[in-house]
Formats: sequence, structure tokens, C-alpha cells
Amino acid sequence: MKQPPVYLMDVGAICALGSNLDRISERLYRADPDCLSWSGQFSHGHSLPLGMVGTDLPPPENLPAHQRSRTNQLLLAAMQPIRSQFDNLRQGIDPLRIGVVIGTSTSGIAEGETDLATHLETGSWPQRFDYQRQEMANAASMLADLLGIQGPAMVISTACSSGAKALASARRLLRANLCDLVVAGGVDSLCQLTVQGFSALEAISDRPCLPFSANREGINIGEGAALFLLSREPGPVCLSGVGESSDAHHFSAPHPQGDGAASAMSRALEDAQLEPGDIGYLNLHGTATRQNDLMESRAVARVLGTEVPCSSTKGYTGHTLGAAGAIEAMFCWLSLTHPKPALPPHLWDNCRDLELEPINLVLEADQGTTDREPLKRAMSNSFAFGGNNISLIMERTGQ
Repeated sequence: MKQPPVYLMDVGAICALGSNLDRISERLYRADPDCLSWSGQFSHGHSLPLGMVGTDLPPPENLPAHQRSRTNQLLLAAMQPIRSQFDNLRQGIDPLRIGVVIGTSTSGIAEGETDLATHLETGSWPQRFDYQRQEMANAASMLADLLGIQGPAMVISTACSSGAKALASARRLLRANLCDLVVAGGVDSLCQLTVQGFSALEAISDRPCLPFSANREGINIGEGAALFLLSREPGPVCLSGVGESSDAHHFSAPHPQGDGAASAMSRALEDAQLEPGDIGYLNLHGTATRQNDLMESRAVARVLGTEVPCSSTKGYTGHTLGAAGAIEAMFCWLSLTHPKPALPPHLWDNCRDLELEPINLVLEADQGTTDREPLKRAMSNSFAFGGNNISLIMERTGQ
């Protein structure tokens, strides 16, 4: 039986590029190289480039004490611009048939770190300490409480694929007729756990990351959130393909030949009933680590060939971990709905690594060409620890 289509009706987002879609779009398409901020806040004073959100966030005081975290503030900021659309779409829908699916890996850990430091110094926990803030389910519970949602409310925490997995799970809830409307996306906030953790893996770069460059040295950590409204009602973008795989090659390293990544991309094409040549743009996972970029270039060349325009957007946002899959799906959504043909440019130093497959990176100079057709279909890759891989395909509908 043919599955009903599921649409991405609207999206709200916040990241190092900005706190609204207009600002994010403006900086993205002009390839703003100055989006990252230098800070030693999460690395014991050692200054690192980070994808920090610098704008004011909604105050947490209106939330219950156990939901007051920067992670939830980022979610509130992403929800604000789509709240009226959500309220319109929910009209006539039983609250039991509205769901929330959030991808995250940090929850309220940053606040827990601060409280733990106080405990180590004084021997007592501060009055504000509440362990519930650190629970992974906290983000979804907060949104469900805020929006009066009584349907499924869950968090997916599969490291760097979490945000994309949330969109895939939301589509399943709608196709299974368990929900009629789902709020889904990803969120993560900066904290010592992630910055120091990736430093321990020797994956952090001391300078802005350079995905697919011969000079790449590793990732920059970032924070942010992106929330989509998903429905079976026709909308501007269809989530037409989902491909998932688990190569389980290594705890933290991907399969060197990109077998799991290639499998996810192929399954997404099969799910969307498309051919490789139908994809007009690919948002690469593109972390700027030696192994990830090498394997992804091999997977892309194997599945899509070397002509499809592609770029990594982590130079603008840093690697936002659990939020990355949703934020990068948002970049695809922007390009699919953009009034003029435009693709996210790839930030780098123009030094190709000859060991990589010669994939077709979108350079700043490519923007504004008059012969480019409006983007019809885009794919977004997200690859996580343990070989947990997902590829999403989105299509412009003209709605």
C-alpha cells in the first residue's frame, strides 16, 4: 500500500547564523565567514572557535524550575516564529493526536555542570539544582507542556543523527495514523561535556573548520535548534525520502569506505522512488575530520556521482551535534523555498585533498548564476557515533 506523503509545513530555527530565517538566509547565501565565536568558556580558558548563539533567548522564568535550561530556551526561540502556524494547524485536531519528537544529546547538562562545580566547592548542591533538567526527555516534555500536546512526546538521542532521526520518526507517526500533526526537530546547547569530550577524542580544531580541505584538522562544536511542523496536509516541502543504516564499524569512527553512509543514501533514494540524477543539492555531513570527510566523499561518489552540487554548512554553525540533522534539513528547506535559485556555499580555503573523491562543492562564486534552475530536490546526510546513519530527501511542491 502506498504511504501517504508527509509535508514540512514550516520551520523555525536559531543558530550561530542568527535567530530568524531571514537573518540565517541572508548570512548563509552570502557565505559569511565570520559566524563562529572564540571562547574558552567550555575548555578551561583555552580559546576555541564555537558556533555560539549570541542573541538574547526567551527568559526561562516562565518555565517550571526543572525545565529551566539553555537547551529549552533554544527550543523556545525556535518555536516562537512558528507558533501562530502551529495554532492554525492544530485547529480541530484532538490534542491526543498531536506529537512532539526532539533530537538532542545535551538536555540540561550545562546547568548540571555549573551546579556540580558549586557542590565540589561548597559541599552542597545549590537550591536551583534539579536532576530532571538533565534527563533527555526534558526537551520534549517542555514543548508538550507549553503547547498543550497530549500525544506522543519523545526524545531521540543518537548523537549527531538525532535531529534528522526526529524528522523520520515524526513521519512514521503521521504515516501510521497515530498523529495528525507533529512538532519535530533538534536542539543542543554548548557545554563542557561535549567540547571536552571531543577534545579527548582529538577531533577538535583550534581554528575554524575546513571540511573537505587538505588542511582540515577537525570540528568546531556549536549550538542551536530547528523545529519543523509536519502534517499530511499539503505544504511547501515534502519529506519524500528517508534512508537509515547502522554499519557498527567502530564506536566513534565511520566505515572507511563509507558503506553505511552509502547504504543510507541509497535507501533514501529508493524510499522516494528517485534516481541519483534527481537530486539537485546535497547537504554533506562534512565534519572536517580526516576520516569522516574521506568516507563521505567515497559514499557520495558511489551513490550520487561527482556532479551533484554539495556543501557542508558546519563552517557557519559549528557541529551542533543532536541539532545538526534538523538545522541542516532547515538549510535544505530554505533553498527549496528560496524565491531565487540559491544553494548554501561551501566555506573552505580552496585547497582540495587529492585523496578525496572530486565531489562538486558549491563555491561562493557559483551563486547568482542566471542559468541555474530553482532547486526541486535536496538530500541531507547525518552520520553519528557507532555508524548510526541517516539521509533525508526533501522535495519542493509549489504549495
